[in-house]
Amino acid sequence: MDERVDVKSLFLFFPPPQVLLLACAEDLECVPGFQQKVFYIEKPFEFTEDQLVLNLKFDDCKGNNELNFEVSNPDFTVELDGNLVALKNVSEVGRALFVHARSEHAEDMAEIFILEANEKRGALKEILKLEGNLGIPRQKRAILATPILIPENQRPPFPRLVGKVIRSEGTEGVKFRLSGKGVDQDPKGIFRINEMSGDVSVTRTLDREAIANYELEVEVVDLNGKTVDGPVRLDISVIDQNDNRPMFKEGPYVGHVMEGSATGTTVMRMAAFDADDASTDNALLRYNILRQTPTKPSPNMFYIDPEKGDIVTVVSPALLDRETMESPKYELVIEAKDMGGMDVGLTGTATATILIDDKNDHAPEFTKKEFQATVKEGVTGVIVNLTVGDRDDPATGAWRAVYSIINGNPGQSFEIHTNPQTNEGMLSVVKPLDYEISAFHTLLIKVENEDPLIPDIAYGPSSTATVQITVEDVNEGPVFHPNPMAVTKQENIPVGSVVLTVNATDPDTLQHQTIRYSVHKDPAGWLEINPTNGTVGTTAVLDRESPFVQNNVYTALFLAIDSGNPPATGTGTLHITLEDVNDNVPSLYPTLAKVCDDAKDLRVVILGASDKDLHPNTDPFKFELSKQSGPEKLWRINRLNNTHAQVILLQNLKKANYNIPISVTDSGKPPLTNTTELRLQVCTCKKSKMDCSATDALHISLSLILLSLLSLFCKSFA
Repeated sequence: MDERVDVKSLFLFFPPPQVLLLACAEDLECVPGFQQKVFYIEKPFEFTEDQLVLNLKFDDCKGNNELNFEVSNPDFTVELDGNLVALKNVSEVGRALFVHARSEHAEDMAEIFILEANEKRGALKEILKLEGNLGIPRQKRAILATPILIPENQRPPFPRLVGKVIRSEGTEGVKFRLSGKGVDQDPKGIFRINEMSGDVSVTRTLDREAIANYELEVEVVDLNGKTVDGPVRLDISVIDQNDNRPMFKEGPYVGHVMEGSATGTTVMRMAAFDADDASTDNALLRYNILRQTPTKPSPNMFYIDPEKGDIVTVVSPALLDRETMESPKYELVIEAKDMGGMDVGLTGTATATILIDDKNDHAPEFTKKEFQATVKEGVTGVIVNLTVGDRDDPATGAWRAVYSIINGNPGQSFEIHTNPQTNEGMLSVVKPLDYEISAFHTLLIKVENEDPLIPDIAYGPSSTATVQITVEDVNEGPVFHPNPMAVTKQENIPVGSVVLTVNATDPDTLQHQTIRYSVHKDPAGWLEINPTNGTVGTTAVLDRESPFVQNNVYTALFLAIDSGNPPATGTGTLHITLEDVNDNVPSLYPTLAKVCDDAKDLRVVILGASDKDLHPNTDPFKFELSKQSGPEKLWRINRLNNTHAQVILLQNLKKANYNIPISVTDSGKPPLTNTTELRLQVCTCKKSKMDCSATDALHISLSLILLSLLSLFCKSFA
């Protein structure tokens, strides 16, 4: 069977609520709404006035009381009999027209898509998914499942009949079965089919933005569920309705434009998003500026490209002057409207903030030509703040000032820096000034901006200023020459010896003042100074070994005081390097030793010697034993090196305490000798334990006792 199907009944029959089918429409019950929802027409060269475009059939199934039509394009109208006609000659209408019909009992929407001549055949193929052009051959199979188009956002009641599947061989003893996403797969239960008649129904409202297309399969099975025909693909497409407003998602929207920019300068781009079908006017956006704040110097400072969303300047560069504006910030309320900007379109708004950026078109200027400053000699720090004015933006380098001294500062005694908060120039003295050298200074100061000026602006005479500085005389303290002072003396010089004579002068040469001297700091109390001539002498013996001497140097401070009112003081430092003399006897260590009475190793102890003096008045040391009494010698001493010697017993001794006199002599000229008694304890040793508690009577040779008495006797007469 190779019948040809009438293309009109196939191409122009797009429910819901009607059914897209190859059967007769008269067999279906009345469903309120347009009898045909979607139309495709070929675009003419021009729609002429009163031209009939097509006829729309609307039936609310109750007589169409109070029926009226609205067309998305105001150049067209629908008459009461359903004829869509042009009100005037129209050449551009866009890609689609939308007709809204409303009666007392029902309302619906029809869509008329306008195709170029070369698009019509392709559109048919795409919609119906069939090969052919004007006559579409039926496929040679028992099941015919034509594509179904369903508008989104349908209102109840549900279920609604949306299509029909036909089996050419009849349905006796078989039934239809529908499957796929939307039937038995998530989201389940959206579509269902009458097993006997093949009627396809939708059970709920559809949302194209959630799912735009459903690919189902329909098959014919016997009463036992065994497949007889199919499966055949059934495509259901959700027709978009304009149910989404444009949205601005990328805010905040902030743009910048330089003051004085040429007319037509692009500032920024606004872009809105519409979730509706991008191939329809439902998502065709047009932009418009609803409001500008502030409205001066012109209420129309900017223009937005209705299609691209580009915001550009439309005023002359002279009006785009940041310094004369009420505010350098403009806020534009931008509207995006779908349906190509038609009145029936949905809208969304956003605020665009435009900042007029400053350029350096104003040079900084001093507030006066000459500044005065007074500073005392010898003082450093800020002496005057130089003020400037600049009309540029304080937050930019076009306003921030940079100061420089261009004349009058050969000694680099002055520096100038910018106060970051006030933009003032802080002029400072960095090297103390001397009234006696110069009582007046004149500086020439220049101010510029961090950013360069624009080419047609230059720095003028007001960008330089003079600063007159007066130096005030103060009573300055006397100054020691040199300072610090250094001298070398031998320690132990006689009391009253002259160390040196200090010299201080008064820098106030014009005041002819006298100077007196005094001791300021003398840690050991060794020195005095003549208050008139500055001669420093000793009042005590200088001792190099004193704790007040560090690294052989003794330090004292002296004052020089002038006769001014009030008097001024200068401080001088004296370093005395002390040379060593042999004035300290050597000392011996340790002074106690222990040994076992049955020791096999009779080397008792190693002795060391030290001396507070410096070389060559110290080692090598000479170690000696005083004369031993008795018939036999008990110990001897052996020199190990320049600073150490070893005491050795010549035989084992009984348990007792012994005192051994040992003399140590240094290498000074003349040498000094010191005699020290080494206390030797002879103890009992058992099992690695030394017992020295119960000693026998003290064994001290008579000669040692006599030597000790003689030493005490000599000291008492010393």
